[in-house]
Amino acid sequence: MEEENKGIEELIEELQSYIRELKFGQIKEILVEMNPADLAILLGEVSDEDLPILFRILPKELAAETFVEMDGDEQELLISAFSDRELWEVMDMMHVDDAVDVIEEMPAGVVKRILRHTDPETRKSINEILRYPKDSAGSIMTTEYVDLKKHMTVSEAFDRIRRIGCDKETIYNCYVTDENRRLQGLVTVKELFLENYNETIENIMETNVIYTNTLDDQEDVARMFDKYGFMAIPVVDNEKRLVGIVTFDDAMDVIREENTEDFSKMAAITPSDETYLKTPVWVHAKNRIMWLLFLMLSATITGSIIEHYESAFQAIPLLVAFVPMLMGTGGNCGSQSSTMIIRGLALGEIRFKDFFRVIYKELRIAVIVGILLAVANTIRIYIMYPGENPLFLALITGISLIGTVILAKCMGCVLPMLAKKCGLDPALMAAPVLSTILDTCSVTIFFNVAVWIISIY
Repeated sequence: MEEENKGIEELIEELQSYIRELKFGQIKEILVEMNPADLAILLGEVSDEDLPILFRILPKELAAETFVEMDGDEQELLISAFSDRELWEVMDMMHVDDAVDVIEEMPAGVVKRILRHTDPETRKSINEILRYPKDSAGSIMTTEYVDLKKHMTVSEAFDRIRRIGCDKETIYNCYVTDENRRLQGLVTVKELFLENYNETIENIMETNVIYTNTLDDQEDVARMFDKYGFMAIPVVDNEKRLVGIVTFDDAMDVIREENTEDFSKMAAITPSDETYLKTPVWVHAKNRIMWLLFLMLSATITGSIIEHYESAFQAIPLLVAFVPMLMGTGGNCGSQSSTMIIRGLALGEIRFKDFFRVIYKELRIAVIVGILLAVANTIRIYIMYPGENPLFLALITGISLIGTVILAKCMGCVLPMLAKKCGLDPALMAAPVLSTILDTCSVTIFFNVAVWIISIY
């Protein structure tokens, strides 16, 4: 990574020297050889003054592809520097779904200027996508696809692909529709190549087409790509009319965004759309403070429980040394289970109908893990506290460990599944929220067991 950063810095210095010397031909030779994604990274590192200069040197098609890959701040800076003609040229070269992604990141004033410089058909398609709910299949689809009719011959299909394909997101999958745009079938370019030119589409198309609805959750659509290995999935409305397609690259964006959101929630941080370095310090603090405040106040319950069992401390002061171990073990066990369950829910491997099967499995795991930890802890006590009635301590901590592990494992699987059933994100039930709950439970178990055994002795 350091070598990569060093290479970018050296390349930026070289480009800056060419700019000062007005050697734009050399700059173009360097930039046109780069991939749009790499170009976006490079342009993100240059100064605000040099960015418009370097961008204007790019050929139109490469410029549009690079613009899509750039961050929102750089896109806004370029739009402000563009003339009306330059803005029109960039927007004209972009696919509709990419244009929608750009528009969603821009302030209202910039959006108006963008829409003003798009052709009526593109503007209509953009507005159509924007009206769908934020996390729906309709919001990530593109309306640029190749449609065919079943009465066409293979030769006619190729003629249509050549005529309209250059403006489409993908031409590999072609969708067969009727006069009312209802989806009837699917045919790939590979199948067309292998067929006789006089063969009709109706005889070679796949009629059992897997599709999604415009209002389906985008995360469910992304899972379909993983399940079926598709390059694109058609999107239909409630009357099964084809309105767009979701392509593989859009599904990858959804998976990345959902994973980032889940990681944030699992760390008790409010998700943010901005990158770490571009998010202001105050926003970082705001996204974290509410969760930390909630967790801190929740932890006071644990303190109250410890105060309530002060008599047990007075009887055996050494008990306090085992509290951190029990609390840590409970949190770790719960986090292990919740992580596995959240992953299973995200991948569709676990459903709510598996509720009791999951609990039964985690219960058996908990018994095995709890007994093994109790045995290991007993050995530790005999080694570290030989003169402190080790059998007495081992009994209290061993029973508490087994009870804590069983409770932690069960809660770690139950809470995410209940959250999913209630329409909440299961990631909310991961550490540290789960750990805070289990801290209270483990301390309660520990001191109740201690009081019970002390009363027996």
